Parts: sequence; C-alpha cells; structure tokens
Amino acid sequence: MRDALIIGASGGIGQAMTRLLESRGVAVTGLSRSRDGLDLTDAASVERHAGALQGRSFDLVMNTTGALVIDGQQPEKTTAAIDADAMAAQFALNATGVALAVRHFAPLMRRDARAVFATLSARVGSIGDNRLGGWVAYRAAKAAQNQILRTAAIEWSRRNRHSVFLALHPGTVETPLTEKYAARHPTITPERSAEALLGVIERVPPEDSGSFWDWKGQRVPW
Repeated sequence: MRDALIIGASGGIGQAMTRLLESRGVAVTGLSRSRDGLDLTDAASVERHAGALQGRSFDLVMNTTGALVIDGQQPEKTTAAIDADAMAAQFALNATGVALAVRHFAPLMRRDARAVFATLSARVGSIGDNRLGGWVAYRAAKAAQNQILRTAAIEWSRRNRHSVFLALHPGTVETPLTEKYAARHPTITPERSAEALLGVIERVPPEDSGSFWDWKGQRVPW
C-alpha cells in the first residue's frame, strides 16, 4: 500500500489509523469536518473535496466518521421514543453520508490493482445479531450503510475485479462517541482498533468484497 485517504482523520480512530499507516511508509491524505470543512451530510461539500483530489489514485479510501448522538438526541430505548427528525439526522450522516462518500471518493481508488474502500459500521447495525432491541435510528442507519456498501461492491467488481468494499465493526473503542455507553462493555484503544482493522483490510480478498467484519477478523451477520 502506497497511498491512503482517511475521511474523518481528526477523530479517534481516524487519527490512530493515520499514524499507523504513516509509520508503515504510507502517504496519507486526511480529510475531516473540523480541519477541512468536509461535511458528509452536505452533498456539495463532499463533491467539492473529492474534486480537489482529482488525478490522485488511492490504494485505500477509509471512512471513519459516524455519530451515535447527534444534536443531543440520545439513542432510543424503545420504539415509543422514535423521533422523525433524529432518525433523519442519523441516516443523513451514517447512511446517506456514506453513499455520498462512495459516489465521490470511490472513483479515486486505483483501477489497475487491489484497492479498498472501507467504512466504519457497527455491530448493532446487524439485523441477525440484534437481540436487545433499542437504538432504533442508529441501528437502522448502520444497517442501511451496510446495504450501500454491499451494493457498491457489486458495481465496482465490474470496474476493477481487484476492488474490495468492506463494512467494519471497530469494537467498543475508547472515544467520545462511546464514552457514555461503554460501562458494561470491554473497550479497546483507538490504536488497537486501527491495527486490528488494518489487518482485516489487508487480508480480505476481492471475492469477499461487500462483506461485514469485526476488528477481530470475524464476519458479522447481516
């Protein structure tokens, strides 16, 4: 791997992945909302930032953005707490935002060799693994993200048979996103998550493009 693009490079996992790749001699281009103004919920912003990279070619495009709490709206405990605006906000970032990233940044992937588009999903987005309920909007948005990645993988296999699209569960990582909700779950550092995820990214072959994996290298059911 020679060149990588990290979307959400100022976040916990984004920073850790950037440092890890750079330590391995990879040239990393980082984009984020706080540093560069990239807003995945704004189609014009995504198109503009991708346009500025035209002519570049990346071995890895990785989206590390996402949010569990948006505008102070906490995850729902029951369906009675569903709020249409809160759900729309979840989809705008965690699903539609990923679709926009695929549309505008995937074309920057290499076409003549193995190239990976990876995005951070979440195990709670798994329909088959849902045994607790709750968190309706976040779960649904992440499940939609998984479908977007699966669909993109099929399309891109026709453009580059070496391409790999991956939805990744990073574990319960010690970041502001999980701080309030991690008490009952063992956590890992962003550095450990990044190293484990990179191992998955490097191992999954093109024939498994469009699949869902956790940081331990195990498939997650849809």
